[in-house]
Parts: sequence; C-alpha cells; structure tokens
Amino acid sequence: MVIKCKSFGLFGIDCYPVDVEVAISRGNALFDMVGLPDTAVKESKDRVRTAFKNCGFDFPVSRITVNLAPADTRKEGPIYDLPIFMALLKATGNLNADFSDCAFLGELSLSGDVRSVNGVLPMAIKAMELGVKKLFVPAANACEGAVVKGIEVYPVKSVYELYQHFSKVRQIAPAVYEEGDAAYAVDIPDFSQVKGQYEVKRALEIAAAGGHNVLLIGPPGSGKSMLAKRLTGILPDMTFEETIETTKIHSIAGVIPEGVSLIRTRPFRSPHHTVSNVAMAGGGNGIVKPGEISLANNGVLFLDELPEFGRKTIETLRQPLEDGYVTVSRVHGKFTYPCNFMLVGAMNPCPCGYYNHPTRKCTCSERKIHNYLNRVSGPLIDRFDIHIEVPPVDYDDLTAKSGEESSAEIKKRVNKARKIQTERYKSSKTTCNARLNESELEKFCEITEDASELLKTAFENLGLSARAYNRILKVARTIADLDGSDKIQLQHIAEAIQYRSLDRKYWNKM
Repeated sequence: MVIKCKSFGLFGIDCYPVDVEVAISRGNALFDMVGLPDTAVKESKDRVRTAFKNCGFDFPVSRITVNLAPADTRKEGPIYDLPIFMALLKATGNLNADFSDCAFLGELSLSGDVRSVNGVLPMAIKAMELGVKKLFVPAANACEGAVVKGIEVYPVKSVYELYQHFSKVRQIAPAVYEEGDAAYAVDIPDFSQVKGQYEVKRALEIAAAGGHNVLLIGPPGSGKSMLAKRLTGILPDMTFEETIETTKIHSIAGVIPEGVSLIRTRPFRSPHHTVSNVAMAGGGNGIVKPGEISLANNGVLFLDELPEFGRKTIETLRQPLEDGYVTVSRVHGKFTYPCNFMLVGAMNPCPCGYYNHPTRKCTCSERKIHNYLNRVSGPLIDRFDIHIEVPPVDYDDLTAKSGEESSAEIKKRVNKARKIQTERYKSSKTTCNARLNESELEKFCEITEDASELLKTAFENLGLSARAYNRILKVARTIADLDGSDKIQLQHIAEAIQYRSLDRKYWNKM
C-alpha cells in the first residue's frame, strides 16, 4: 500500500507541488529515497528514523521506499522531513487519518521538534491556488503563512503534537493573521539629525518621489553614507502587492526574523565592496537563491565606496537596472527574480578623497585620479538619474541650533507626488516616473516651449546621450509632480539638468 502526503518545492520565486509517496514492503531492512533528492533530502531518512524512535513509535524493520514526485525535478533542503514522517506514521498503522486536503512542510530534529524552513509564504500561496485546505508548517514560520487567505495554516512545534492533532487528542489551533500585527519594522534614522546639506536633501527627496537612482560624490566625512541610510525613511509607503513580493523573496532567502508575518518597511541593502558577482545577482549550489539586488527589491541598494567594488560585480547591475528583474541560468534551469530597486552609490572623487576640495589639498596624481574614477564605467554612470556633489559641511551649519526638517515632513511631499504618479499610470504596469518607457515619456512628459529650448541647448552643448536625455525628462517629470504641475516647466528642466553635470565635471576631464 502506498501512502501519499502533499508538500511543495521551490524553483526560484515560484513553487511546484511535490507528492511524497511512502511504501513499506517485505525484504531486508532498507530505507530508499528516489526522485532526485539532494544530500540534505537523503539525510532525511536518518532524521526521520531517529525522531520516529524518540517519539515512542516502533520503526519498521522492512524495506521502505520514499518517492518524491515529480521524479525529474531536483528536490533540495530538509523541508520534506515532516511529510515523510507523517506518511510513514500512517503506513505503519500508527495513525489513521485523511491527508487528502493537507500539505506538510518542515525539518525535524532528532527529538521530533519541527524546525523552521525557507519559502513558507510562496508555498502557502501555491497551496491555496491548488485547493489545499490545511497547511502544517513549523511554528516559527506560521506568521508568514497565515497571511494567505483561503487556507488554514497550522503551527507545528513537534511531530508528537501533530500526531495528537490527527488522533483528535489535542487539536492545534490555526494561526490567525491580524492586520498590522507582527510586522517587521526597523529603526530608520531621521533626516532631522543631518545638519546642512540642503541641496543633497532636495536631490534625495526628488529621487524618493520618482524612484530615481542617485550617485553621491564627495570627500570623506561629508555625510554621504549618513544621508543614504536615511533614504528609506522618506520613501512612499509600500502597497500590499509590494509587501507580499518583498516578503516572498526574503522568505526564500531565509532572512525573515522569527514571528514576523510581513515586511512592510522598504528594504535597505548595503553589501560590502568585497561582495562577489554571484552574491550580488543571485546564485549558489543547486536552487539559485536571491542575491542582494533581489533582496533590495522595492527598496534601496546602497553601494558605499562604489569604485572599490569589483568591476564584474557592479557591471552585473546594468541589465537588471533596465529590466527590473534578473535571470540566472544554471545547468538545471533558469531562475528569475524581481529586482525593482533604487540604486544609491557613494564615492570619493579620488583615492585620497580631496580632489576639488575647497580647503584641503589633493595628494593624488592625475593618473591616480583617472584610474580611480574609471573603475566605474561610463554606461553605469549613465544609469544614475541624479548625480549630486556632497560638499563638506560648514561650521555654521554644523553648530546651528535651528531644527532641521524631519523625515516625516519630507515623506508627506513624497507620498503626494507618488499618489499623482499612481493615478497617472493606473492603466499601465508603470509604478513611478523612473520606470517610464519611451512611448510613455512622449505621452506623459508634456513640456513647455521654453523648457524644450533649454533641454535642446543642454543636449547639444553637454553632449548628452539618448539615455541621459530620457533620464533628465523623467527627473523633470518628478520635480513637476512635487510642484503639482501638469506640464514640465522651464525651472523643472533647469533643475533636472544640473543633476547630470558631475559626470562631465569628473570623468570628461580625464
């Protein structure tokens, strides 16, 4: 007799159903596993056997065969411990229960405790879509699974507790999701703590309002990192769809804190400059895990000391920045993850950091400066919508007693501008001005005659590329939205143009 239990497997951000089939037959004592299991799955038999005995059940001295279907798809991780245990429990006659509308996920300890696994949220969504009524998951993952409506998610602490539930001795209550409860929150520093730097704050406000990429260039100690770390505090509130998408990625990566249901704070990822291109884009052995660019989805990817990153690593950003997703190909398949993030780069103008400094002398040779700046390629520089110089803070600003504008006040203006964009693009997939395509630029970026003349002059005199022209229009559209203007005016274009001058100031001089 074959006993079946439902479970699921991960394939990138998608999931697929897995049927765990257990058969016990006469013959020498043997525990076989088939269905393309990896090493972690093969080790399940030792965890299941030991947990079986430690929970007081007699382990069968027979030939046991476990099949994980579909057999042509590689299975990874310890997620199948729990369904194998439950199927074996029924196959040995220790339990008489109907599993037809149930699915099981979980890793077992040797004592029978159920440990957390990755990817519960996307698997709960897939289970609901396939008509599964009850999903039994580790107690540590129940919060994220309970978010999904249309399916009952049961938190399981141990297999013996699950045995009692199906034996109707002691029922497990399904997890209940409450709006606003158990959300992941982080303490974001406030803009009111930053003295001076009004032009930079203005640039970051525009970037937040339109979802634009920003490059900050300035000497050491000018506040580049401090300003960037406060950016998520003024980004618009996440929609429910963005929250689900972000939580799914973090769930697959296994970085959601225990007891957290949803990630409602926009991610801020700041990888060290020694990060590899695989860790940046995604990869690993077996099933490809999300990289830093996907973990920053719907949030900010901050690259401090940009020229110190490996050339291959930062060049991997170029295509994802344009497409909004990254596809990683491996022998056993292609894996696609969303990566709609704001890229914020910070760098010094030279190795010593004081090139063009108003008071301190630069000690670098022209060749050193040239080599340092050229670590960042022109095509990548071109993908930053806004270039802003971060000057050293004046003593008067640093010691001023007057209160600086808070993040909450800036965020009100950002939310207002984003609301305009949401209404404008409600009939398309575009979410913000930074994501406008060429046809939408022509449709939505209506520009006055004098503003058009200024843009033409800048294009010809500065030698702008077609991409730079488009990005100036997008930034000007955002500035107009912050102004509440339907048309892009002269002053909007003028301000947008000044945010495209630093590449000419630094790179074109070399």
